[in-house]
Amino acid sequence: MKSSDTGGVKPMAIAGRYVRERERLLGMTEEERAWRAQWLKDQILSPNEPRHVPEIYKEQFNPIRRAYRAPLDAFAKVIEPMLGKQRAYTVRYFTGKFLMFLGGTMAAIYYFKYNQHDWTRVGGWRVLQSREALVPGDPGYPKLSDRSQPQDYSAKGFDKVNFKL
Repeated sequence: MKSSDTGGVKPMAIAGRYVRERERLLGMTEEERAWRAQWLKDQILSPNEPRHVPEIYKEQFNPIRRAYRAPLDAFAKVIEPMLGKQRAYTVRYFTGKFLMFLGGTMAAIYYFKYNQHDWTRVGGWRVLQSREALVPGDPGYPKLSDRSQPQDYSAKGFDKVNFKL
């Protein structure tokens, strides 16, 4: 069974057909005018709304999610008096995304730096660098390859090892 935003009840517009100005201009009875006036009064929030109920937060987020959200929630509470509630939580949202991007970038840099494809391991990322493109007239043209011996190809860093026996 699929969950529903309306709890299984078919959604309906509580504003009625008079939410559109054209419908109101066609003509309303006194009963409809009284209903519309009451509906407009009902849309005004009382001074103590919206209410913050801590139990709702605990119901929405499980303990693990509350734990990893806690640092940024604390950060949002600190900046809320300066920026306002909506802007503080917008900053909180983008700060979290930036930190995830930064962590992913740092992990990729670490992986590429310390897991290179060389003779000491079977796997790892093999990073190749292209030679500099030189055309006639450039200084250093024609540039010959650094690899002059057959053992220079696919050496995987083994040629740079200094063995002492």
